[in-house]
Amino acid sequence: MYTYLRKAQYHETDKMGIVHHANYIKWMEEARVDFLEQIGLPFQEIEAAGIASPVAGLSIDYRTPCTFGDTVEIEVAVEKYTGVQLSVSYTMKNAADGAVVASASSRHCFLKAGRIVSLKRENPAFHEILRAQVRD
Repeated sequence: MYTYLRKAQYHETDKMGIVHHANYIKWMEEARVDFLEQIGLPFQEIEAAGIASPVAGLSIDYRTPCTFGDTVEIEVAVEKYTGVQLSVSYTMKNAADGAVVASASSRHCFLKAGRIVSLKRENPAFHEILRAQVRD
């Protein structure tokens, strides 16, 4: 598991002073891209190989409000990886008190030239890096 820290910014809050729900999805993307870089699979390298990894599905449950200035710890884990599809989980916690702010997941596929590909066949090195990250 990997942890990404993110401080809530003023512009991300709504009229009630709470982080707007859409920002959590952006934070998930930031955490996933940083996670990939940390495991040796920078997104730039994936794209340079002609591979895209679009979001195929998304789920998020909001638990506790997050406000301006809160630091959120986003725990990122690979839940499932088939070579064709990647499922990532995110547990977002307030760093000050450990309260779960949100729990979420995202599903991604792999495309090359607009067609779904198996990363195992298309790029075995990328495949092995991701396979090694699957949560037991």
